[in-house]
Amino acid sequence: MVNLMEAQKPLLHFLVRRAGLQQHTVDVDGAGTVIALWLRKDKITAAAEATVKQLPAPAAETKKDRPAVVLVHGFNADGIITWQFQMGALAKHYDGYVPDLLYFGGSTSPSPNRSRGSRRIAWRKRSGSWACTVVGFSYGGMVSFKLAEAHPDLVRSLVVSGAVPAMTDYISETTLERIGVKSSAELLLPESVKGLKALLSIVTYRKLWFPDRLHRDYLKVMFTNRKERAELLEALVISNKDATVPILPQVWPPRAPSIKILLLWGENDKVFNIQLAKTMKEKLGEKTTLQSINKAGHLVHLERPCVYNRHLKKFLASVTTIKTTTEP
Repeated sequence: MVNLMEAQKPLLHFLVRRAGLQQHTVDVDGAGTVIALWLRKDKITAAAEATVKQLPAPAAETKKDRPAVVLVHGFNADGIITWQFQMGALAKHYDGYVPDLLYFGGSTSPSPNRSRGSRRIAWRKRSGSWACTVVGFSYGGMVSFKLAEAHPDLVRSLVVSGAVPAMTDYISETTLERIGVKSSAELLLPESVKGLKALLSIVTYRKLWFPDRLHRDYLKVMFTNRKERAELLEALVISNKDATVPILPQVWPPRAPSIKILLLWGENDKVFNIQLAKTMKEKLGEKTTLQSINKAGHLVHLERPCVYNRHLKKFLASVTTIKTTTEP
């Protein structure tokens, strides 16, 4: 019997290609760590094909270069499923990069290390002038905070939805207690249709109905690498005493204002509620803004994509320069 989730992938891939993106796989370290990502065709350079030590990135800036936006997915889907409504919306003015994090989609690694450092995107600039805006959702938002902190020369600005800088003991315990589950693995790695339905009821604002067959197909396709993902969840939680506010760059580039952050939130998020987002805004500083979207839950970018995209593009326009000139 045809898996309905697998069957829709060719159509989704076709639409993404129509937006000018192409799938690419890179051996990051030569030791078997493979990152899969979608990016603009002309960014897959001959040099990137010849050497697979680093991910492809723009060389020197040219008239054809546009602001780069990296879209980082959450815990229960790969990049293309998570950002299916955003890739096309950004394609006209921005260079989109949509990686699969390790153990999701086509990305994998033989390394047993599940530390926070190993969860960062294996992404490095290949020229001195390249920078990007990182957009992260949920688990991808946590990765994005770490990426911005570790690589201030790479991350120009940050958009985060439904995520905290670090999952502390306190946040983990209070969140699980509020939504009524015993562990993150029970919530995020369901093994049955019942468990998947429970997850969807928590992460969405509106009650959704899908046939059980579609739930079963989703479980088979989207919940691979269960052992590795369970280890990621275990390593994700840190002690309260080890938690700190991210030390984000004070200036980028030199003599410019500090990094700008947009917290783009579902007003009815049951996982990380809006009050937590307001607290984060105060801690992250004056360059951080909070924009909530009503009638939307944790999956705000999927539930209300048009509103989400409008706020996202408005923020991107404020932190990037879009070149409207065309080549002769």
